[in-house]
Amino acid sequence: MLDLTGKVAIVTGAGSVGPGWGNGKATAVLMARQGAKVFCLDNNEAAVAETVGIIAREGGEATAHVADVTSSAEFAAAVEAGVARYGQLDIMVNNVGGSHPGGAEDMPEDVWERQIDFNLRSAFLGCKFALPHLKRRPRSAIVNLASIAALRMSAERPHVAYSASKHGVIALSKSVAMRHARDGVRCNTVIPGLMHTPLVEHRLVPQLGANDAAALIARRDASVPLGRMGDAWDVAHAVLFLASDEAKHITGIELLVDGGISAASPGSL
Repeated sequence: MLDLTGKVAIVTGAGSVGPGWGNGKATAVLMARQGAKVFCLDNNEAAVAETVGIIAREGGEATAHVADVTSSAEFAAAVEAGVARYGQLDIMVNNVGGSHPGGAEDMPEDVWERQIDFNLRSAFLGCKFALPHLKRRPRSAIVNLASIAALRMSAERPHVAYSASKHGVIALSKSVAMRHARDGVRCNTVIPGLMHTPLVEHRLVPQLGANDAAALIARRDASVPLGRMGDAWDVAHAVLFLASDEAKHITGIELLVDGGISAASPGSL
């Protein structure tokens, strides 16, 4: 089950922004554990090297590559380097993303543009450059990462660009899925909810000006129907399933990994 032996995967954002397990890091390691050769992309050389080191120590096969996935030239070169290294491409995981708070009235235009590039353009470029190679392989797959912020909005703390760009990722996935179904390429979206990854301490705590990280984490845990935030392994296992041959008849869907948040009625928690 969920065996990726003989497959090659590219995972973007395969490093972690701080100690612990980010979604891309966990996904890369899990895919290697399931037998895939993993070409790991990140813009942080030390972070992606750490991921590859973990895979190597476990006896897996992985290569680190540093690239800015918002750059067409760098992303295209990275995909070609991965194919040159392993001779094929079967799985593309577009995991890069990050949020910046603000509404339409107050968000500077340059922040909006950077958010669209980071969250949506990166996924588009990943699909664009991977597809010519994926079409040459049987049962190939793209998995894009969106966010619960694409589906549920906060009036108190809007993320207009993040929500818009991650909603765009969902539409991108559906469009790619329909366009390339007859080519044998599946494309699906994983939608994480509130997750406890290094991004919480590294990015969210400073953004909120929170003095007590533990209290913030407790509040986030309490807002999830299952009683806790998810973690990077919850996301990684969802990605693994959609990338695997066990999901060979699944394309154009969104798999929510949110502990029940999207099913909850307002005020029910």
